[in-house]
Amino acid sequence: MALVPYDDRDGFIWWNGEFRPWRDAKLHVLTHGLHYASAVFEGERAYGGQIFKLREHSERLINSGRILGFEIPWSVEQIDAACQETVAKNGLTNAYVRPIAWRGAEEMGVAAQATKVHMAIAVWEWGAYFGVEQRMKGVNLAMAKWRRPHPETAPTASKATGLYMIGTMSKHAAMDEGADDAMMLDWKGDVAEATGANAFFVFDGEIHTPTPTCFLDGITRRTVMGLAHKRQMKVVERVIKPEELPRATEAFLAGTAAEVTPIRRIGTQDFTPGRITETLMKDYEATVNNRA
Repeated sequence: MALVPYDDRDGFIWWNGEFRPWRDAKLHVLTHGLHYASAVFEGERAYGGQIFKLREHSERLINSGRILGFEIPWSVEQIDAACQETVAKNGLTNAYVRPIAWRGAEEMGVAAQATKVHMAIAVWEWGAYFGVEQRMKGVNLAMAKWRRPHPETAPTASKATGLYMIGTMSKHAAMDEGADDAMMLDWKGDVAEATGANAFFVFDGEIHTPTPTCFLDGITRRTVMGLAHKRQMKVVERVIKPEELPRATEAFLAGTAAEVTPIRRIGTQDFTPGRITETLMKDYEATVNNRA
């Protein structure tokens, strides 16, 4: 099936406080955010017309901008409302929501004090990130060559566009090897996350997840941890060495796009989705659909 380009679709995009026809939402080629990655974004999902954890996403968007040194000129409440209005304007109930804010074309060069901050919100239908069939049987992850950077070398607490460059490179390399995604290590060589989702492992019946010292403490990550606690499952945040992974009996990813997705392989190590993964998959689905 031919892909529909994202610049040639029907619908409306919220752009600096007003709706533009989808095809008219365009940037100038000298936009600062394009040249210097001075942009931050969020990934959200609407279920039944309501965006899950919307307030937390809007707050993180504003905070990401502040980490990069700019203030988004809309409040959390205004961003919340704009996201919901964009879902409704496009006639969608189950959708992926992408707010993004960036420095504009008013100044070129590394310095950007004179630029204006712009913001847009797009929504579209987007099913299972890895595909329904692939998600249910578990995904295959290659080991990435690139590592998550030290927090003193990059603004790792922000959801900044530039931080995803090595994610794209790692995912492309993994797909070239026949894998679905890549598992990334941090600058020390410890387990970090996949290219766009946090990772969890089951050791001796307990859920373990890497401490997010140089990557996002994901909103879905925290949601899943909360669901595990409700089930009286023990959750341990700690440094996880790659050589420990063969001891894990289950592994799964958690992210807004990926939702809760079992892992069936990392490198040469196989995993079998089990009771804990299946329980949290069902609990997460019930929660986002207001059935919990």
